[in-house]
Formats: sequence, structure tokens, C-alpha cells
Amino acid sequence: MHKPKIEPNIAIGMLHRAQLNPERPALVFEDKTFTYGEFAQTVMRQASLLQNSGVCMGDRVAFVGFNQPAFLETLFAANALGAIFVPLNFRLTAAELKFMINDAGVHTLVCDAPMQAVLDPIKRELCCRAYFAAESNLAGWRSLIDERVASAPLEHAVGVDQHDTSVIMYTSGTTGLPKGVMLSHGNIMWNNINAQLSYGVSRDDVVLTAAPLFHIGGLNVMTLHSFVMGSVLILLRNFDPGLVLQYISKYKVTGMFGAPAMFLFMSQHPDFDGTDLSSIKMLVCGAAPVPESLLTLYAKREINFCQGYGLTETVPFASLLTPEWAIPKLGSAGQTAFYTALKIVNNDNQELPTMEHGEIRISGANVMKGYWNRPEATAKAIDDKGWFHCGDIGYLDEDGFLFICERLKDMVITGGGRVSES
Repeated sequence: MHKPKIEPNIAIGMLHRAQLNPERPALVFEDKTFTYGEFAQTVMRQASLLQNSGVCMGDRVAFVGFNQPAFLETLFAANALGAIFVPLNFRLTAAELKFMINDAGVHTLVCDAPMQAVLDPIKRELCCRAYFAAESNLAGWRSLIDERVASAPLEHAVGVDQHDTSVIMYTSGTTGLPKGVMLSHGNIMWNNINAQLSYGVSRDDVVLTAAPLFHIGGLNVMTLHSFVMGSVLILLRNFDPGLVLQYISKYKVTGMFGAPAMFLFMSQHPDFDGTDLSSIKMLVCGAAPVPESLLTLYAKREINFCQGYGLTETVPFASLLTPEWAIPKLGSAGQTAFYTALKIVNNDNQELPTMEHGEIRISGANVMKGYWNRPEATAKAIDDKGWFHCGDIGYLDEDGFLFICERLKDMVITGGGRVSES
């Protein structure tokens, strides 16, 4: 019996949802709602535009700017062609952006208006063949909106293998050169399966994203999964605690990802006590453990946290601490994600028993393909058995819960992201 091939292409997943539920609201941005049918149509028009501009399978398409629909539309449009999406950190300097754009060999760059002043002085030094302005007409940049409207939609998205690269996401080092983490379509899919089995998202959920989409937490903890599930995504240009509270009440938000500082700022806002938060099912938190004081404060509003540990290279979940364990295992990074393996080893690569400190090693379908054009760095990070050497020191307690102790390399926490000394 012939079995149909299941395509893991991230864009195909979204398009399939749009085919099933075209009238459902997919995205709300600055109080404008886009249905799944409308969003998919825009994505396929942009895919056609990119194709006519020379983008082929495997080419890199980058976006630099704040959270907005064009970020997600560019990601899905690139993937629909089998091309690779490169999200760029809008906080970086021109020199840092130039390195990443040229290192990735970006074919097409989509720019948010506020970033024009950063990019214009270095445009002649970039390898890009096409430049598009995301939201408005910028001098020297093609208009994405105008040209997209004039383009006929792409008829079919390209099928890919689950090991083909969907996204290259750069990690930044305080020394050395940034490395592009190659995340496959399968990596993203399996991370979202792990998440679904831990805290679940239903088709009727309303997800709010205020964390930056260029960061793996903002992009792939809840955002991309919402487009497969058929949930509603409320997208904020950037994090504003007062606006987040307003939108939670207005749109009956059921879930949100953030760092502990974001939830702290929300709780300190004058509107916190008076805001209706009864729609919240769960808050998902990463970057650091949630302190007991914050757990208790939100528990008084009947709101629980699911906490997670991981890295860009694990897309991101390696372990999850579900709400029932938040207090009994306070400070823990949780239990290993469902379809992921985790162990603690010593300097001789021998697995260590309970409570002994060693380096955390991670294996599973959510572990990155490797570093873009960095075979030596890839070989150093992923051994011949497929275990990723993450550089964190931790231990497993008697119940199998992970605790993080320190880094093998010095780390800096900046804007919710981790910057390694490499």
C-alpha cells in the first residue's frame, strides 16, 4: 500500500492549517486581525516575489527589525521555497550585522524602517542581491508590501526533508566570531512536540508573543507552534508590561512566554492588580529559574508557570519543569523533555551518578544540525554519538530532575539572551 509522504516543511504546516481553517483568526498585530487564509495568501505572494527575485532552494533570506507580521511572513515565505530564514538581532551594531549577513551569504534582506540608518552605511559591503523595506518605502530599498500585492501567489510550497535547514540563528560571542546555528525543519517540529507533551496548546488558545522573535525563546517556545495548532497569536512589536496586561485582558490571552524579569515588570506595573488575568492557563518561562516570590505572587492570581531549560542549539527545550513541581523542586530546570535524552558526564566522558556535578550532554531530534560553515566547531559541539556538549555544569537529583550549577564558559545575560565567551 502506498503511503503518502509527510512533509515536515514548517511553511507547509502553516499552509495546511490555513487550508483547514481559513476563516480562523491567525494573527493580531496592533489591533489588526489576519485570518489564516489571509496570512497564507500573503505568505505565498511573498514566496512568489522572492522566487522572482532569484531566491532558490537553500538560499538565505534574512530579516532585521522589531516583531511584526513581516518577520513571520518572510520566514514562512522563505521556507515555502525551501530557502533558509536568517533572523537578525536588531540590537547589534552595523559591523556585527555585516559579519552575520556575509557569513550566511544572505541573498535577500528584509529591513524594518528603524534599522535603515544602521544598514545603509554598510549596504555596499554586503553580499545581498535584493533589499526590501518591510513596512514602508525606504530610499534605496524595494517596497515589500507594494511588490508583494502585485505578485501572483506561489502555487505550491516545496517539500523538504526533515533534516533540511529551516533557520540559521546566530549566537553572539564576547570574543571570537558568532556562529550560525543550523536548525532543521525536524528540529523545530520535535521541539514543539516536546512542548505539547509538557504543557500543551489547544486550537482555541490565544498566545501572546512579546519576547523578540530573533531569539529562539520568542520564536519557537510558543509562536511557531501556534500556526500549526490553529491558535490565535497576539504579536507585540516589543515588550511593554502595561500593553501586555492590556492585551491579556482584551484578547483573553491563555499563554505567554517570557523571562523572569518580564513577569516581574508586569507584576510591578500599576495596572497589575486591576487587570483581569483569569484567561491565563499557564505562563512559560525561560532564561533563568522563577524565584519563589514570583511563583507565590502569580499563584495568588491562580496562575502557574511551566519553566524550561535549553539553548538555541536545542531549539530550545532540553528539560521542562511543569507547574506541579515548581515549589517541590524549586530552582530545578526540570525533567528531560519527552523525546530528548540528557546525561551528566565527567571530563573523561563517563556518565555520572545521581547528585554528582558534571557537564550536561543532550541528544535528540531537537538538537541542531551544526554550525553554519563551521565544521570544526560542529565536531567539537556534537560528538560521534550525537550528544551535544552544551557547556553547562549541572546534576540530576534522585528523582531525575536537572539542576544547573555553572557554565564551563563565562556567560553574560543581555536583553534576555545568553552571550558566551568562546
